[in-house]
Amino acid sequence: MEQTSQLLICLTSLLCCTTTTARLTVSPSSSQLFKGDSVSLSCEEDDSSAGWTLRRNTTKRQRTQCGADWGEAAGSSCIISYTLPLDSGVYWCESREGATSSSISISVSGGPVILQSPVLPVMEGHDVTLHCKTKTTPSTLPAAFYKDGSLIRTEPAGHMTIHHVSRSDEGLYRCNISGHGESPPSWISVTEKPTTLAPPPAPAPPPASAPLQLVFRLLLHLVVFCPYFISTVIMVSLYRHRATGNDLPVSMAMAPPTKAEQRLAEDYDDIMAVTTEHQL
Repeated sequence: MEQTSQLLICLTSLLCCTTTTARLTVSPSSSQLFKGDSVSLSCEEDDSSAGWTLRRNTTKRQRTQCGADWGEAAGSSCIISYTLPLDSGVYWCESREGATSSSISISVSGGPVILQSPVLPVMEGHDVTLHCKTKTTPSTLPAAFYKDGSLIRTEPAGHMTIHHVSRSDEGLYRCNISGHGESPPSWISVTEKPTTLAPPPAPAPPPASAPLQLVFRLLLHLVVFCPYFISTVIMVSLYRHRATGNDLPVSMAMAPPTKAEQRLAEDYDDIMAVTTEHQL
């Protein structure tokens, strides 16, 4: 009957609402305690003005507040100096406005064996160690560990480490020490590893042929441009040469004939005329 009620408490903890404005911590950090142990619970606040207080649900009463119905309140912390099985339940922080933190499940056993397991969820990829302990024997004893009712293995030192936990490791765990008894069950939760944004990809380096392509394109431009440039220079040169040739120099200008030259020309004409008549 006791194990059934504790199992119901574990399942209730999974249904409790959560928020990230406060975090509940427990010392010692164990989901199971022996009867008579002391435990301290604290609300790590992001906003101290919210007035966070500890509340719990048990098999007997619901939503009871620390200081008024159980424990000793000290600000946003609560201390239970002597735990009893009736303190088994689900605990959480709650503000005056009704915001709530993540919840945890604590089981107080009146039996001789407990399983010390993380009170908070374990992140994927981390290691987790489970300890099987007795109240009367301080030294560790060989213990068998079970998950969801099936035997995992027996450890001679009384503790078992699960390396690189994954979501498949979630479940209800318990342990058994031969000649002493069995622990109550404890639910172990595994949370997903937070994803990180990948950095933007670096720009791809230019291909090895890029310099050759650049040289080729430069040569192509030169080949296309040079003929136009050369033809333009030739046309301008020809145009300037022709323009210079049309202008006669001053020394080449023809002066008017002198009187002597005119008389010689006239005499030459007369002689040519007489010669022509004599021939006729």
